[in-house]
Amino acid sequence: QVQLVESGGGLVQAGGSLRLSCAASGRTSSSYRMGWFRQAPGKEREFVAAFTWSGDNTVYGGSVKGRFTISRDNAKNTVYLQMNSLKPEDTAVYYCAVDQRPGGSIRRFDYWGQGTQVTASS
Repeated sequence: QVQLVESGGGLVQAGGSLRLSCAASGRTSSSYRMGWFRQAPGKEREFVAAFTWSGDNTVYGGSVKGRFTISRDNAKNTVYLQMNSLKPEDTAVYYCAVDQRPGGSIRRFDYWGQGTQVTASS
């Protein structure tokens, strides 16, 4: 069983920055990829950012392009999400996820963390 633990969320003013981290542990495959999703109250879960199965390539949801950056430390099985220029509409619970099945949709993931709250106040 893969366990994912997010951290780094909090309350910030609009325009501020936060850096989220997610550490994976347990029976991870030798090959896997990680990504981020978010869910605001009354909204569906939204894709934020992820690595692809091709090298270090990344993909972002349209609402965060140019403001958020995903990165990773493979030795630590950890993925990060640097969030700059935060807006009130970024307020949500942020979840990290792991995919261990190469060849699927870029938005298909199998394991999920419990989430960390991010609130950007105007």
